[in-house]
Formats: sequence, structure tokens, C-alpha cells
Amino acid sequence: MSYLMFIGAIFVLIVVLKILTFPIRLICKFIVNSVIGGILLYFLAKFGIFMAITWWSILLTGILGVPGVVLAIILSFIF
Repeated sequence: MSYLMFIGAIFVLIVVLKILTFPIRLICKFIVNSVIGGILLYFLAKFGIFMAITWWSILLTGILGVPGVVLAIILSFIF
């Protein structure tokens, strides 16, 4: 009986860890995208394409990645 409880506890532990790692992966991806987007916006400013690095632009690039940088630059030219 104790073996069955041990196997059940291992199964529950694996399921809980799988559930917890999914949001952590999303948070890490958001942080990496935000940092890459901020660095890309900084280097584009060096080449004459200036856009203010605000929390809106970092949020946009964090969610969308590099296409978010392109969208932020297009929106900065429009508005």
C-alpha cells in the first residue's frame, strides 16, 4: 500500500511542477523580450531612428518581441 501512495505522491508532484513551470516560462519570456526590445530601441536611436523608451514601448516589445519594436516605431511615426 505504501508503494501505491509513493507513486501517487510522485505523480501529484509532477503535475504540480508542470502547472507551476508554465507561468514561470511565460514570465521569463516576457522579461527576455523586454530586454531585447529595449536594447534594440537603444541601438536604433544610435542610427537615427529615435523613439522614447517608455514603459509602454517596453510592454509592447515584451509582449510581441521584435515585431513589437517594429510596431512601436511605426506608431511613433504616426503619432
